[in-house]
Amino acid sequence: MSASASLDDVRTFWNQNSCGLKFSDADVGSQEFFKELEHHRYKLEPHILEVVNFPAFKGQRILEIGCGLGTDAVQFARAGALYTGIDLTENGVKFTRRRFEMENLPGTIQEANVEALPFADGSFDAVYSNGVIHHTPNIEKAVSEIHRVLRPGGRAIVMVYHRRSFNYMVNIMFLRRIGLMLLLVPGIGQIVARMTGESKERLDAHRANFRSQGLAYLSSKSFLNNNTDGVGNPLSRVYSRGGLRDLFGRFSATSTKVRFLNLHRIPLIRAAAGLLDRVLGRLFGWHLYVFAQK
Repeated sequence: MSASASLDDVRTFWNQNSCGLKFSDADVGSQEFFKELEHHRYKLEPHILEVVNFPAFKGQRILEIGCGLGTDAVQFARAGALYTGIDLTENGVKFTRRRFEMENLPGTIQEANVEALPFADGSFDAVYSNGVIHHTPNIEKAVSEIHRVLRPGGRAIVMVYHRRSFNYMVNIMFLRRIGLMLLLVPGIGQIVARMTGESKERLDAHRANFRSQGLAYLSSKSFLNNNTDGVGNPLSRVYSRGGLRDLFGRFSATSTKVRFLNLHRIPLIRAAAGLLDRVLGRLFGWHLYVFAQK
């Protein structure tokens, strides 16, 4: 189903809000910067290493859709995969190319749109995408393109946000709505910032949007967009396991996995996030992966 946000809207937002930039205080683009990003990513989301299993792609032609800052990209290249990465944004391509150059890794990185991939049919053994295609306006076209560029028997590993997750059902749709209403109380913004770890700037932006848009800002679509990857994010979607399997219905075989409760910003629960994630993350996690074979 196509969405009202345009591809230009999505490109502009992500070019200005490269995913992960805030997780390092080092000079942007420096060796220390990339090192800190890598440490943070796999400390917060260790399931990526388990689910993807980068060494298994040695010698395979792999396409990554949405290479971002290149953190997963270099894992494939270090493991010996024949890596190609695309990103919708100029900054994503720039950062990933810089990282490959710094490590002297082989790979092809270019600016491209998942809804119209610039590759011939059957070009790749595998396609990987982590948290990207749920932001593109025509996701059905994106999945069709993934299917097209895979060779017969090739496989796709794609992560989208999970509708049946704790993060969506409880955190975003319930707790964050309550928190937003509390922000209207004078002087409480700093308390909420300390309790949740959210920046004052982001909380101020939520408050301003709520004041200008009223209850419309609390609608499911608008609130989801603005509470996944930053205020102003034009488009996010969530999927159930069944909905994701239906989306990838053209493939000959599909299976799903769920990981990552994403509790690190919830007061009181934060301290036990690791234990809860290991126990409940495979049922109510925020990251829903589909494994699809052409």
